[in-house]
Amino acid sequence: MFLHGDYMYYIPVGLQAVCAFHSYRNGTLQKWIWLIVFLPVIGSCIYLYQEVLNNRRINAPKIDVKAVFNPGVKLQRLENEVRFTDTFANRIKLADAYLDAGFTEKAVDIYKASLTGAFDENEHVMAKLIVAYYKLERYPEILPLAKKLYKLPQFARSRAHILYAMALEQLGDTDAAENEFKAMKGRYSYFEQRYQYGQFLIRQDRIEDAEKIFTDMLDEQPHLSAVEKKSSRQWFIKAKEDLMKIYQ
Repeated sequence: MFLHGDYMYYIPVGLQAVCAFHSYRNGTLQKWIWLIVFLPVIGSCIYLYQEVLNNRRINAPKIDVKAVFNPGVKLQRLENEVRFTDTFANRIKLADAYLDAGFTEKAVDIYKASLTGAFDENEHVMAKLIVAYYKLERYPEILPLAKKLYKLPQFARSRAHILYAMALEQLGDTDAAENEFKAMKGRYSYFEQRYQYGQFLIRQDRIEDAEKIFTDMLDEQPHLSAVEKKSSRQWFIKAKEDLMKIYQ
């Protein structure tokens, strides 16, 4: 059965969308976006060969093609899973999906309702609540959660820790905020944390201090492994862009 000519248009568009989504998830969008956009079929095929077939990794993210075109498909599937099997794990997967999709209030409702019994102080849920509260600008509610997580080793490098520092700033406690940013510094690591510290310094009109942080980050970049460079690529790009603004 042959496809009608009108439908042939959607094939390269769909291929572009899948490649762009995969590239974004892997942090390589800056490298591939122009090839994918301006050479839809050829560029997408080259991308798939180089980044998927020729560079397959065990832990590479799996793409839900239906979810790319209609994110509601994933949400509906997870909602059905909770409806038929209402477990803690299923509820949290749904809440995480709500948070990613921008339904932050719905995510908060599930996270809060799930902090009971054996899961009263679940680390994942509390960290995600911090993310959700920051999005909703409910900064005071972040503080007690951060205090519960603070002594955990994984909190030091987490997104939740960054948002805790930023929440302190929003609440006017800039000294405490800077102490948290300083606690997340480290050579050849903590690049997101250091970038956000630089942003904090810019907001405090300490431009020279911010410039030094961004410069140090970019000086360290060539000495990292390929995996480390890839995982922090977006922060190097942002640091370079901010340095250009400072120099201008």
